[in-house]
Amino acid sequence: MYKKIIRPLLFRLPPETIHRIIVTLLRVVHYIPGSGWAMRAVFAVRHPSLEREVFGIRFPNPVGIAAGFDKDAEVFEELRSLGFGFTEVGTVTPKGQGGNPRPRLFRLPLDGALVNRMGFNNRGVENALRHLRRRKRGRIIGGNLGKNTLTPNEGAPADYLKLFRSLYVYVDYFVINVSCPNVANLTHLQDKDNLREILGGLTEFRRGQNQYRPILLKISPDLTEPQIDDMIAVLSECGIDGIVATNTTTSREGLATPSETVARIGKGGLSGSPLTRRSLETVRYIHRKTEGRFPIIGVGGIMTEDDAVAMLEAGASLVQVYTGFIYNGPCFVRRICKRLKLEAEAKKE
Repeated sequence: MYKKIIRPLLFRLPPETIHRIIVTLLRVVHYIPGSGWAMRAVFAVRHPSLEREVFGIRFPNPVGIAAGFDKDAEVFEELRSLGFGFTEVGTVTPKGQGGNPRPRLFRLPLDGALVNRMGFNNRGVENALRHLRRRKRGRIIGGNLGKNTLTPNEGAPADYLKLFRSLYVYVDYFVINVSCPNVANLTHLQDKDNLREILGGLTEFRRGQNQYRPILLKISPDLTEPQIDDMIAVLSECGIDGIVATNTTTSREGLATPSETVARIGKGGLSGSPLTRRSLETVRYIHRKTEGRFPIIGVGGIMTEDDAVAMLEAGASLVQVYTGFIYNGPCFVRRICKRLKLEAEAKKE
C-alpha cells in the first residue's frame, strides 16, 4: 500500500515539505491518548535475539534512524513508536542556522536515492535541549554534533566542545560529524591533526564526568584506505569508542538518472542504493583492519532487509536507515527486525 498508493502521492510534493508534514503528523498523533502504544503494537518487534549491547549500552534492537531526520530532537519518542531501537538527533550546531538555500533536497527515484545539500540546518543546541530534557527513561538517543557554518575550521574544536558539554547528560552517545560534504571545508577536519585537537578536548572533558558517554566518529565513504587507516590510528590514540560508516557521497558514478538531471541538481551528498556497495566495503575494511576492536554503526544504502543483514555480517554492530525509510515507509524497521529474528532462530537450529 505504501509503495503503490501513499509514496506516489507523497512524492508529488517537494521532499523538504513532505519531511516537515511527516514530523508534524507524528507529533500530532502522539497527543492522542494510547497512540504510542497502538503504533508500537503495529510497527515494533521485541525479541531477546534482537537486543544488542554495544559500547556499554543495551539496545532493544539494532536498527536506528540516522542523523538528519530528527534534526531538532522533536520526534525521538514518536520514532521509537515506529520500532526504531535508537534515534540519532541532529546534526546539532551551537547556534541555530538556516542551512543552504532551497531547493536543497532532491529525489532520484530511478536510483532509489536522495541528494541533499541541507548544510546543517537546525535551531541550535538550546532548542534541542528543551526537547531532550523531556525525554523518558529507556529511550536511547545519540547526539550528532557539527560546527556552525560560519565558524572557521580553527574554531571548530570550541564548537564541538560546547555541544559536547551542553548535551552530555541528555544523550547516550555522541557522533562527531566532520564528514558531511554540504558544509564548506568541513571535510578538511578529517585531517589527523585537526581530529586530534577536536577529539582531545572531548575526551579530556569526559574524564572529569561521573557518567561515561561513548564518542564515535562519522566518516566519509569517499576516503581511501590509507585515509581510513589514519582515522583508525587517531581513534586508537584518542580513546574513541567507535565509528559510524558512512556519511553521504559526492560520487555520481553509475546512476540511472539522466546525467542532465543530475547536473541540474548540482552539488550535494548522495544517499540510498548507489551507496550500498561502498558503505559495505568500508564497514568490512574497518572491521577487518581493527580485528573487530571498534564497534561500527553501519549506515548508507540500507534499502532492503538483505542490505541490513549484509551490513551486520560485514562487521557492523548496529545499523541506521534514512533513505531506505523514506522509500520503504513506516513498516521498514519492522520488516528488518522480523528478518533478523528469523536469522537468529535459523542459527539456533
